[in-house]
Amino acid sequence: MTDEVLVAVAHGTRAPEGPVVLADLLDSVRELLPGVDVRVAYVDVIAPTLSSVLSDVPAGVRPVVVPMFLASGYHVRVDVPAAVASDGGRAVVTPALGPDPAVVAAVESRLRAAAGSLPSAVVLAAAGSSDQDALAEVSVAASRLSSSLGGLPVVPAYVTTASPSVPDAVASLRSAGHATVAVASYLLAPGLFQQRLDSVGADVVAPPIGVHPLVAELIAARYRAAVG
Repeated sequence: MTDEVLVAVAHGTRAPEGPVVLADLLDSVRELLPGVDVRVAYVDVIAPTLSSVLSDVPAGVRPVVVPMFLASGYHVRVDVPAAVASDGGRAVVTPALGPDPAVVAAVESRLRAAAGSLPSAVVLAAAGSSDQDALAEVSVAASRLSSSLGGLPVVPAYVTTASPSVPDAVASLRSAGHATVAVASYLLAPGLFQQRLDSVGADVVAPPIGVHPLVAELIAARYRAAVG
């Protein structure tokens, strides 16, 4: 049995395609980290929980936990550390994935593929959080996406909890005179939040990031940095 363990922890969704996409993404990570035992855990909605996965790691092994979140909200700041503490604190926890430039580049690639020609403005649609630091990270991602798109207006907006909502952001950009408005999905996998984007009134809605080589490479890089 390997003594190298990576536990990728995600939010969880009841949408059946969500875990499938994450499993495929982690298969890509396994190809980048031969010999590493890559496992998945969830903090909400579905099993296995992070606590249960950590409890199954053999004694003497120090696992690396990679939060597959695009902003460091409550789950990253509270739920993940609590699960690690309940296991005795032996795991190393890496930073969340967002707003790393690799994630922003993956979002951009999905947007460009969906839109064909670029719109006149973009809404970066994130899950939402009551944590102001998490919202600030989404704003950083929006700024980076705008720069990568040559200064195109990119407005951060949220599916739930925070404001502006995605529909309000789309409507505001139209009121400001933008002829075409696209939604770039700042979501990792399909689920209820992505489904809600279909009715926000945008001309184009990009799919979630999903299985993207840049994200797989980022997860592997987080692991290597932690063990290095």
